Amino acid sequence: MQIRRDIYLDRLIARKRNGMAKVITGVRRSGKSFLMNELFYQHLIGHGVDKSHIIRFAFDSADDLAKIQENPVQLALEKRKVDPLKFCNYIDQQIRTEGEYYLLLDEIQLMDAFESVVNSYLRDSRLDLYVTGSNSKFLSSDIITEFRGRGDEVRIYPFRFSEFVTGFNGEKWEAWNEFLLYGGLPQILEMATQEQKVSFLKTIFQKVYVDDIVSRNHLRGDETLNTLCDCLASSTGSLTNPKKLADTFVSAGYKAVSDKTISTYIEYMKEAFLIEQAKRYNVKGKVYIGSPYKYYFCDTGLRNVRLSFRQFEPSHLMENVIYNELLSRGLEVDVGVVAHDEKDRNGHITRKQLEIDFVVNHGNQRYYIQSAYAIPDQEKMRQEQASLIHVPDSFRKIIVTNDPGPLWRNEKGITIMGIFDFLLHDNSLDL
Repeated sequence: MQIRRDIYLDRLIARKRNGMAKVITGVRRSGKSFLMNELFYQHLIGHGVDKSHIIRFAFDSADDLAKIQENPVQLALEKRKVDPLKFCNYIDQQIRTEGEYYLLLDEIQLMDAFESVVNSYLRDSRLDLYVTGSNSKFLSSDIITEFRGRGDEVRIYPFRFSEFVTGFNGEKWEAWNEFLLYGGLPQILEMATQEQKVSFLKTIFQKVYVDDIVSRNHLRGDETLNTLCDCLASSTGSLTNPKKLADTFVSAGYKAVSDKTISTYIEYMKEAFLIEQAKRYNVKGKVYIGSPYKYYFCDTGLRNVRLSFRQFEPSHLMENVIYNELLSRGLEVDVGVVAHDEKDRNGHITRKQLEIDFVVNHGNQRYYIQSAYAIPDQEKMRQEQASLIHVPDSFRKIIVTNDPGPLWRNEKGITIMGIFDFLLHDNSLDL
C-alpha cells in the first residue's frame, strides 16, 4: 500500500523550477527517497512531463552505477566515491532534446565533489534539480553554504499519525497505541509481529544511527553516545542541560564525562536528526531564556527501543508526538514560560514560573498548546490551564487530551480538543 505524503509532496511541487536545488533532508529511513523517486516522480508524469525528461539516479544503486561504468563493490574496495566526470558525461548523453529536464539524484553524497556538480547544474536553466542525502553535508545549517545560497531544504519526518493510520489494518485507537509504542518509521507498517518491530528498531538505532554518528564524527567508540541516548530517552520532554546530564553519568555509575563533551554529542544527535532541542521562551518578557532545554526524539519507537520499552509513559510520548506533528507542519515551536505572582493565605507573594508545553509561531499567528493526557477532574483542569490564562495576549490557547470527546471551548476561552482532532486535521490549530 502506498502512503500519501501530501504535506511534503506539496512542498516539493511549490518549489518546482525556482532556480534552486531542492534538498530533501531528514533522519535515515524516514522516506526521503520514496518521496522523491516515487511520489514526486508520479506527480511529474501525471502532469504531462515526458519520462525521458525525468532523470532519476541513485548513487547507492548497482543498476544505476552500472550505467556509468561504476560498481559498488569496486568503490568499496578502492575506498573511493563515484567519479563525477563519469556521472556528468552520462547526464550529458541523456539531455538530447530541447525543453525542461528534472534531475532526481538520490544519496548524492556518495559522489565525489557533488557540491561542484550541483552548483554547475544550477547554472543550466533547462535543469530542475532535486537531491537527497544522508550525511553531515545535508544538515540544515550546511545547505546554504554547500550550495552557495541556492539550496532549498525540504525536511521530512517519519510518518505523521494521519499518514500512519491510513496504512494500519485496524481501529483508530489500535493504530494510536501502536504509533506511540513503535513509532512511525515507514518500515514498521510492513511488519506483522512485535518481534520483527523490536528487532528492526534495535538494529536500525545501533547499526544505522549510532554507528553513523560514530563514523561521521570520528569518535573513538560509542559508549558515551549510547549512554547519552539512554539518558535523553529517559528524560524526554523534561528540562535538562549538559551539566545535569553529566552529573547523571556519575550518579549512575558511568565514566565521568564533561558537560562540554555532552554538548558536543547532543549536537551530533541533532545533526543526525535523531533528536530536536526545544528552547524556552519567556512569553511576557519576549526573550529566550536559554538552558535548560527540552529534548524530543524524532520518533517515539526509536525513543522506546533505547529503553527496551521499559518506560512506556503515554503522557510524555503523546507530548513528543504533538511536538513532532507541529514541526512536520512547518511551524516554529518553543517551550513557553509565564511568570506569575501568587499570594498565599498569609498575604505573602511568591513569584512562580508556569510552563506552557508549546509556543507555536506561524507567520504573524501564535498558538499556545498544553499536552494533557487526561483531565479527570476540575483540579487537573485548573492545573493545565493555569499557565494559559496568564498569557497576556489573545492568541489561541489549546489543551490537547487523549480523550475522544468532542472539541469544546470553556469559559476561559481555551479550546479543549482530543488527540485525534488535533492529529487528523491539518487545520486543527484553527478549529
